Amino acid sequence: MTPLADILAADALFAALTPDDRAAVAALARRRGHPAGTVLFQRGDPGRDMLVVAAGRIRLSVLSPEGRELSLRHAGPGSLIGEIAVLDGGPRSADATAVTDVELWSVARADLDRLIAARPHVARVFVDVLCAKLRDTTEQLETVALYRLEARLARFLLGLAKGLPVEAGKARLELPFNQSEIADVIGASRPKVNRAFAELEAAGAIERVPGGLICRPGRLAAVAEGEEG
Repeated sequence: MTPLADILAADALFAALTPDDRAAVAALARRRGHPAGTVLFQRGDPGRDMLVVAAGRIRLSVLSPEGRELSLRHAGPGSLIGEIAVLDGGPRSADATAVTDVELWSVARADLDRLIAARPHVARVFVDVLCAKLRDTTEQLETVALYRLEARLARFLLGLAKGLPVEAGKARLELPFNQSEIADVIGASRPKVNRAFAELEAAGAIERVPGGLICRPGRLAAVAEGEEG
């Protein structure tokens, strides 16, 4: 199994830390497992720890005033969740539910506070990374407000495909979401998302295959910027 320090090195929040700092964070972690369906935390709960996903998948969501669950994203192996409440001392900003059986590493807020007190430069790194995440969130809101559905879907798929190997202009993307979950994330209904997938396929930007997609990142990028369609 991949050491936690190596997994942290791939996460934006910890990548800028020195190997020694990442090893110090990893030394604080405790391993735990939960079956599918477990509610790991709910919006408004105190942020007592942050979690790194070792195996499985977690859905982050919020409830609308009408009681509809809106999926924000899914966190898979290597993903970090719950860091905002741990770092700012505020309540959880979303619900986290295990979609599958999950294995997690947990780092307690009190332990992380002591590490930051001993290594104050770590706090500066965290501030820089969280500011970058805020910029990303602003861009996502802009995407929902200003772009056609096909462009929003193309941007979503490009985000999932980021870092995948590309051969002959194509990348194989395993989709961990169903269309209803994608619809919640990009602000649309499931039937409209289905039509948007069909339009991307007709444009040659994707090819639907069992278990996922064959993506053509160049064509997806053109759709995402409104240059096609």
